[in-house]
Amino acid sequence: MPEGAPQLLRAVFGATFFVRFAFGLTVSVFAAYLEGHSTGLVGGEVGLVGLVTAASPIGELSTVLLSGMHADRFGRGPVLLSGTVAALVLFLALSFTRVPSWLGVGNLLFGVASGAILAASLAAVGDASERTERGWEMGRFDAVNLLGWVLGFAVGFALLGTLPNADLPWVFRFGAVLLAAGFLFARYELRSVREAPRLTSVSLGLLKEAVLRREVLFVTLPWFTIYLLLGAGFVYLGSAASGVGVPPTELAAIIGGGGLLLLLTQPSYGRLADRFGRLRLMLVGTAGFLGVLTSVGLIAQYGAQPWLLGAAGVSAVAALAYGPAALAQLTDLSHRITRGTTMALYSLVVSAGMIVGLAGSATLFSAWGVRGIDLFLGAVGVSLAALTLGWVIESRRPSAPPLRTPVQ
Repeated sequence: MPEGAPQLLRAVFGATFFVRFAFGLTVSVFAAYLEGHSTGLVGGEVGLVGLVTAASPIGELSTVLLSGMHADRFGRGPVLLSGTVAALVLFLALSFTRVPSWLGVGNLLFGVASGAILAASLAAVGDASERTERGWEMGRFDAVNLLGWVLGFAVGFALLGTLPNADLPWVFRFGAVLLAAGFLFARYELRSVREAPRLTSVSLGLLKEAVLRREVLFVTLPWFTIYLLLGAGFVYLGSAASGVGVPPTELAAIIGGGGLLLLLTQPSYGRLADRFGRLRLMLVGTAGFLGVLTSVGLIAQYGAQPWLLGAAGVSAVAALAYGPAALAQLTDLSHRITRGTTMALYSLVVSAGMIVGLAGSATLFSAWGVRGIDLFLGAVGVSLAALTLGWVIESRRPSAPPLRTPVQ
């Protein structure tokens, strides 16, 4: 393990948990905070919430490659800490306004900070892990990252069901406290870490070599299709569930149980990826996602039959294999001195998937109702299968030559 790796990993894991906890907490109440009521969404509210919420992935999409290049130029720690402080300030600012235009601007800047945090974190985990243990470390990162999100959603939905709507600004202030805790923890762990050599300059040529390579694109693009689904579900889940009579506290308990499952499965899948190969685990994850899509379609057609619910559950557990294996594979494909830029591509495609997922699902549902959602799910499944097949073919090609660029 490289020198200083334990401290670097602790800083990233600790900061990631607090940051994602804060993000999930506030996203879960965002629709209710914007509209001023906590039950259901009607008519034009759906479009307004989607538009304001989409500002965050737009901000991340438009700047994350620049954030990755800054992580290569100035170091992982400074970019991670700067993004966390920026998010903290934005959370405090958002807690004092419900004006849609101001919330949209704040959300846009929040996306910029979020992309910086993720790009720097992924690059740092790659730096601190050897190739033979990278799946394990990425699995641990994925577990902490997703656990923070899930617990944030769980607590957020619970607060949505118990706090008066007028008190929701305190949720954003609580999020700011969590971000402050993440910053202080990371700053303490990084106090004695000396990072490896960095780029002396960046250029379009380096950007092209870092991200516009076939093998890199085939690993990252499947996340685009995955986040088509997640993007459509993140924002509307709480209000939609309350609108059909699902108590927020029950929804919080279900989501919290899912978080514990993530904590157990992600490192284990990462270890399996180290032992049996990234591609095998990526194929297991792809099969799981396709199983989830098929099960959801059948449940919509025939109702919540026990065997269909069981199939959906088994498929969901299998789908979790994709994340740590693909993150480890992307890190393996990256060059050390441009790793921040390469890992930023993950954040870019995730943001693009959330934007398209929000817009596409809403448009298809408005035009064709349930048939439109079926079409949306079918397109996601076909795209995911095709991209994974492309990676199987691409993985048989020779690897790219080492990158040559000046470092300081």
